[in-house]
Amino acid sequence: MKVLITGGAGHIGKATTERFVQKGWEVRVIDLKVGEAMPGVEYVICDLLNYDEIRAQMRGCQSVVHLAAIPAPGLAAGHDVFQINVAGTFNIFEAAAAEGIKRIAQASSINALGCYYNISDFSPQYLPMDEAHPSLTNDPYSFSKELVEDIGRYFWRREGISSVAMRFPGVYNADYPKTEQFQQRREASYRLLEKLTALSETERQTQIAEARQRIIQLRMQRPLEFRGEKPLDSDRIAGDNPLDNAYMFDRFVLWAQLDVRDAAQSLEKGVTAEYEGAHPLYINDPENYLQTDSKMLADYFFPEISGGYTPASRTAALISNDKARSLIGFEAEYSLQKVLGERSLT
Repeated sequence: MKVLITGGAGHIGKATTERFVQKGWEVRVIDLKVGEAMPGVEYVICDLLNYDEIRAQMRGCQSVVHLAAIPAPGLAAGHDVFQINVAGTFNIFEAAAAEGIKRIAQASSINALGCYYNISDFSPQYLPMDEAHPSLTNDPYSFSKELVEDIGRYFWRREGISSVAMRFPGVYNADYPKTEQFQQRREASYRLLEKLTALSETERQTQIAEARQRIIQLRMQRPLEFRGEKPLDSDRIAGDNPLDNAYMFDRFVLWAQLDVRDAAQSLEKGVTAEYEGAHPLYINDPENYLQTDSKMLADYFFPEISGGYTPASRTAALISNDKARSLIGFEAEYSLQKVLGERSLT
């Protein structure tokens, strides 16, 4: 198979290119920079907004993996994020249609729902989250990801192009779970949860409600968006309060993460599995990244959910992969449980 990968020199793109080469596929990568040389890979400098060049580079390919985008609202002004992410994606699908390509796997984001970059609170209607949940986007990056999924649906109706839009959470390098940084981050979270559990329910609800008020006021200032200068260090935005940081970050992505090799696996299956139509798919580790009690996380941080929440397993992710399993056969090959083993409950 010959595949075009846009953004193939990037984080997920490099891992995907490596996986496809190992499969013996012929790969053409287009990007704004030349990636690390690999046998069987052709690199071409190409701008997403240059339709004629995009179409020329698609010629002879059987499928497309579309990853190129501005990956966060802090990296460019809103109008640039919209133009590159949305107009660029339209160009990809339009060129594919012109070249007779009928299969595209593209990178969407967990933020197509409206999570990490929200300027208001994030309040899911139910857990586990799935693809049927309505969108709550209110930042330019998340809105762009919502729209690229609509582009996929449009080209299915118009041109019969089948596509999947992978709603990735934070995607980490293969060695990250074994780093000191990762372990320290988890240990800080465990200590916070222990402190919250030791409180009475009233005290716990009061502390979390106060954290919510502080964080929503902070988010209304749009600290994660472009300021015409170097992006802010997100780790410092919420200060040193562990509860504020948990509310600001982990809660807004439902403690979801993914190994980059599983992101690449999902994209492979996105261009090889038998399906029709245009589908958003959540692609994430089957456990929450803390490998801790999922119901406790939901009860503490999403108490407003009607009917409560019963996880499929004790440490199950708060985002469902069921549709990805049934549609393309995705199963995490490098889940935290497989890489680190089960976390000790002591």
